[in-house]
Amino acid sequence: MKKNCVILFLFLLGQGISIAQNNRGIAFYNLENLFDTIDGSNDDAEFLPDGKNNWNSQKYFEKLQHIRQVLNSMGKPLVVGFSEIENASVVREIIKTDDFSSYGLVHYESPDARGIDVALIYDSTKLKLLQSGNIRFILPGETKATTRDIIWAQYQHKKTSFYVMVNHWPSRRGGADDSEIKRIKAAEIGAHFIDSLLQKDPKTKIVFLGDLNDHPTDKAPQIIEKLLTPLITPKSGAFGGSYNYNNEWGVLDHIYVSKGMLEGHFKTNISAGSIHSFPYLIEEYKGNKVPFRTYGGTKYLGGYSDHFPVSISIYK
Repeated sequence: MKKNCVILFLFLLGQGISIAQNNRGIAFYNLENLFDTIDGSNDDAEFLPDGKNNWNSQKYFEKLQHIRQVLNSMGKPLVVGFSEIENASVVREIIKTDDFSSYGLVHYESPDARGIDVALIYDSTKLKLLQSGNIRFILPGETKATTRDIIWAQYQHKKTSFYVMVNHWPSRRGGADDSEIKRIKAAEIGAHFIDSLLQKDPKTKIVFLGDLNDHPTDKAPQIIEKLLTPLITPKSGAFGGSYNYNNEWGVLDHIYVSKGMLEGHFKTNISAGSIHSFPYLIEEYKGNKVPFRTYGGTKYLGGYSDHFPVSISIYK
């Protein structure tokens, strides 16, 4: 019997299935182009059945199931921020199953040129949504908003309230240096909101998360680090990062917290950050281990995402 229990434990661990469900945290996951198969008003031509990716219902439902698998492996976090989602409907599809029927959704349609948004889901049996909003901004050199909004929500857990902000900053398209000014603008907008909360109450609990398209030492994330503490570092995962580009790992997926989140009830600590690289999230490409993504160019791989999910543990 003891031998069988050990074998079962090792099997579950290898599958990335969460053993301990009590230590539920807050997570972020870039879903890598979660589009439905319906032709909408946004630029979704690549992800239609007759588009160049031949995106169809079978692939779509497989990807939804993959996302649920990841959420289960992370122990069903209390709050999860998503990026690269087409609309609210695709997120509702994720949480419509019995396993996630208790989850609520926070979403605002953004003006992103590709039509992708960010969103938050949360366990409504444990948390009460107090308020939410979106922060829209115009990038340098532009006359209207064309990038993802920053979405925020205030939740209450028992007698403690906290804020979560989910971000997807402008990409490095056109070169990291030339595009940096756009991410600096996003950082300044986010920092202004954070500062306004801390000015009212320095003990405000804030969790700031997202795909910032920058590394921790870059200028834009450093603006956030002046106000909050980073919990995702290269040491948070087995590969030294959450994203692999040209066989180099880097931390593009971040979670920062305010000082208030390190104290009192419903708190975390500076070593509570994790980059999750469950075995099924990894593939070997040209002799290197990389995230197992949905597509390689236009070739369907049937994977999960080009990013690893990240999370922090919460101690209640």
